[in-house]
Amino acid sequence: MRYRSLFLPVLALGLMLTGCASVDQIKAEHEGNLAVDSDLDTLNHWMSGSFTSAAQAAEDSTYYEIELEMQPIWTDRRDGRWLYVEQAVASHKSRPYRQRIYRLRRQDEMFLESAVYRIADEERFVGAYQNVDLFNNLSPDSLLEREGCAIILERMADGTFGGSTQGIGCESTLRGASYATSHVTIRQTRIMSWDRGYDADGNQAWGATQAGYIFEKMP
Repeated sequence: MRYRSLFLPVLALGLMLTGCASVDQIKAEHEGNLAVDSDLDTLNHWMSGSFTSAAQAAEDSTYYEIELEMQPIWTDRRDGRWLYVEQAVASHKSRPYRQRIYRLRRQDEMFLESAVYRIADEERFVGAYQNVDLFNNLSPDSLLEREGCAIILERMADGTFGGSTQGIGCESTLRGASYATSHVTIRQTRIMSWDRGYDADGNQAWGATQAGYIFEKMP
């Protein structure tokens, strides 16, 4: 059965890179002194902005028109790059079905990680991508990490970032699911996100069956 999926893009992002970071850079970040990292900065820049799946929805009615907002927050912190993420059906923009915070950081010399966090009382932050100062009174310590949902990505030969969650540790109970997986590809002006949920027997319970959502960056 094919599902029109609202539940595809999680975008919790992390990456495997092509050896651009030195050991000193990695050590510096682990010690809280965020080093200059061109790949991490590129990822953060490409992920930041407003995105829409309108073109895909117009071509294939099994996909909804979704709007994805990702805006940097806590830019003075030295423990990674942080993004507020909000997703909604375009016709119900004021009622997002997903609100998350992503933390982008280098995991080691080869990998970057994008951890995914939930926000307590998230309703008070609806629309906060338009005013990120609202997060000034929110502490990372108050966030709830979604264990097992981080995405590890690789810097591909063509310059894009691609990767996925690891294993079956990302819990999901939606539509009888037991766990969820996410695969993403990130380009300068496009993000592909394919989220799927599976039951304990490995049968797909939700998510698109053919391909992920394609989000084009809006001007």
